[in-house]
Amino acid sequence: MVRIAFILLCHKNPKQIIEQIEGLTATGDYVAVHFDANADAADYTALTTRFAGNPSVAFAQKRVKCGWGEWSLVRATLNAVQVAVSAFPKATHCYMVSGDCMAIKSAAYARNFLATQNKDFIESFDFFKSGWIQTGIKEERLYYRHFFNERESKPLFYAALRLQRALRLKRRIPRDLDVMIGSQWWCLRRDTIEKILGFCATRPDVMRFFKYTWIPDETFFQTLVNHLVPDREIERRTLTFLMFSDYGMPATFYNDHLQMLLAQDYIFARKISAEASFLREALSKLWASGETNFVISHGGRRLYKFLRERGRIGQRFAPRFWERDGSIGQGREVLMIVCKKWHVAKRLLHSAKDTLGIPAVEYLYDEEDCGLPHLGGIERTLKKRNRHRRALLRMLFDYYQSDRLIICLDPNNIEWIRDVMNDRAKSAILEIKCDFDDDYLRGHAYRVGLASADAPQEVMDRMLPVLRYEFQHQEIQLLEAGFDPHYIIRQSRNSDDNLQALAQFFTISQERAQGLLNTPHLFDD
Repeated sequence: MVRIAFILLCHKNPKQIIEQIEGLTATGDYVAVHFDANADAADYTALTTRFAGNPSVAFAQKRVKCGWGEWSLVRATLNAVQVAVSAFPKATHCYMVSGDCMAIKSAAYARNFLATQNKDFIESFDFFKSGWIQTGIKEERLYYRHFFNERESKPLFYAALRLQRALRLKRRIPRDLDVMIGSQWWCLRRDTIEKILGFCATRPDVMRFFKYTWIPDETFFQTLVNHLVPDREIERRTLTFLMFSDYGMPATFYNDHLQMLLAQDYIFARKISAEASFLREALSKLWASGETNFVISHGGRRLYKFLRERGRIGQRFAPRFWERDGSIGQGREVLMIVCKKWHVAKRLLHSAKDTLGIPAVEYLYDEEDCGLPHLGGIERTLKKRNRHRRALLRMLFDYYQSDRLIICLDPNNIEWIRDVMNDRAKSAILEIKCDFDDDYLRGHAYRVGLASADAPQEVMDRMLPVLRYEFQHQEIQLLEAGFDPHYIIRQSRNSDDNLQALAQFFTISQERAQGLLNTPHLFDD
């Protein structure tokens, strides 16, 4: 029977690590932990105290101070592997993870998968021929000795490299090895792990070679597995889903990536944002769920690109400097109707426009076609509108020759709201809190591309609570921002409370506010 010993390298967030370990071991699997010796001693004590006496958790006896690109990362991994082999005799596989990794399948799925695949899963490509390295030094990683950390001591790192070149101190690769390269996130069978440990004990020359190799975590295990295991027993891919940005940085996954992750042909994913509370909660439950039926789409990178290009206003990217420049204008008033159900906000907006005579524009920062007048081109694309949002509002005030303007905003646009509230212009928020039934949430998932029309019911059942929590999270963000004035009307609230909020927001009488509240089908879906 398949049992996995997870090799967990971590250095921070003890609370998150505790939750991760508890989740992985709840299904009968094991965790061998290496906690960076550079980290806070109190954090390490909290971990060891929490799992003292737990037979499913073991800690590397010798902790290493880890540095990116250094041999220390391999040494730390070997220390954790050694304790895993010793402490968990029933473990059939070792799976390398970090504190940023989370399962995107269930334990039952993982075991069934590994039971049918008598192979090691590790990226292992020819170092010189594969083109795996895209930027930076390549052959120099191997041919020269690296005593300094390139990130921490860049001048010394490259000075040492130039000196070795000048003195022709190029070293030889161990003759019986073909150096391979690939991702450090592997899943290896116990037999393979034992072969690696035995090889390390008998080949000090190889250990010395990799000790002074640059970024050996991308070559050490990859080379040894290729050397010790028949090619037919190696699946040259990782079981951990990861992507890199255009800048070569690991992509980070957020709440709206749930379905995309579940549909990938992988068992884990990296990196899961520490702030993606709803995603983390959903994935935490998934590992122990027993679910084995997953629909694999292989469209992860395409869907990730779609979600990234939509942006996460107020969650991910800081405003550019040109977005903060300028003012809407003193003496002007921006009335912001904030609502997740766009059709509800639009009904109220048009009712206010018709009865109060205030110029109004729908979701101008969210919706391409929102009825904007011609403003010289700034209005043509969402990208332009969002880049020059204050300038756009100034031009709208000028166009309508009015000192008041009503706009609609999605609650996800919290930074846009903050930008307007901080302007010299007068502003106010009317938040409309609606009820969200499953039919609406399902339709929302289809509209924004989180789910396809043929998505299985079990996928939707898993997604809907996450969407509901995300909407609640946006409401909490608005509340915690402390905007003033901030008025609220609720679909579930009695009419007197809503009447008062409408009257104060528009600065009108209660009689006129009643007319707005009586807008036909205001809250209907």
